[in-house]
Amino acid sequence: MSPIQTGLIGYGLAGSVFHAPLLLAEPCLRLAAIATSRAGQVRSDVPSARACEVDALLDDPAIELVVVATPNDSHVPLAARALRAGKHVVVDKPLAVRSAEAQQLIDLASRHGRLLSVFQNRRWDAGFLALRRAIEEDRLGDIASYEARFDRFRPQPKTGWRERDEPGAGVLYDLGAHLIDQALALFGLPELVDADVAVQRAQARVPDWFQLRLHYGRRRVLLGASTLMARPGPQLAVHGERGSFLQFGLDGQEAALKSGLRPGQPGWGALAAGGTLRLYDADGAEHVLDDARGAYEQYYRGIAASLRDGAPPPVRAEDARDTLRVIEAAMRSSAERRSVAVLP
Repeated sequence: MSPIQTGLIGYGLAGSVFHAPLLLAEPCLRLAAIATSRAGQVRSDVPSARACEVDALLDDPAIELVVVATPNDSHVPLAARALRAGKHVVVDKPLAVRSAEAQQLIDLASRHGRLLSVFQNRRWDAGFLALRRAIEEDRLGDIASYEARFDRFRPQPKTGWRERDEPGAGVLYDLGAHLIDQALALFGLPELVDADVAVQRAQARVPDWFQLRLHYGRRRVLLGASTLMARPGPQLAVHGERGSFLQFGLDGQEAALKSGLRPGQPGWGALAAGGTLRLYDADGAEHVLDDARGAYEQYYRGIAASLRDGAPPPVRAEDARDTLRVIEAAMRSSAERRSVAVLP
């Protein structure tokens, strides 16, 4: 069966570092066209793909799948155009800026009979995959507390759109979308959200710190991110009736992709240098999970299986809509200084 002809819209950080390399790594997909003004970079990086305008990409009848990797506030109009053009669509996270817009895209995809999925690559982080295995094997028992963080030390804001005062910018939409998606993948929608969302750096114009507490009956889920943490604590700390799971250090796949490493090459999928994964039994015995590996390539493998074999998508658009519902509840909770219910 011939590869699925794929077009990529956007060739900034998301398009060039994440999507293009992972699309090229999947044999059932062929990256045929990239809509970008960076034609020279495309010729150098992906000589087999043509650089073009968005209209030309969407008008090409050979293109079956379109990947939207542009600033957050352009996701909805571009995804809607692609769906109306009869394309299957993958959108970089978050799917939209508002959950109502996400639902409109879901409805549009349903009316046109097209696949709509969202690139939530951090479901395939080494630590998160190892944690899911531990939960499936019941090595932690009933989980009482789950804490996940994504901390950086970046005292000076960058100049890109993620740190400009515009819809969908800021750390809650950027890193928070990953952390919330992981929590919802494990536990579903919470009953309540307590949140504190803040701007801490003097030059920052959008939120650069947050702390979320998600309520699930007796279980508590704490999610946070900071841009002023030079020596972070554990990225994952999960505690249950039978044991605990701890991750120190970030997943290494983003840095690996930036350095030119690709799926299947030696070292792919490992934690960043100095990172560790540890599982502790109830009696205190420590198990170092040094064989854990991440697998971002599994996302596009799942997209190909969904399009060719009818398999469920690797990430449902409804999951991304629910992530936005939690983000909206968190913003309201922080502004009103109270707990906010998350409506299904």
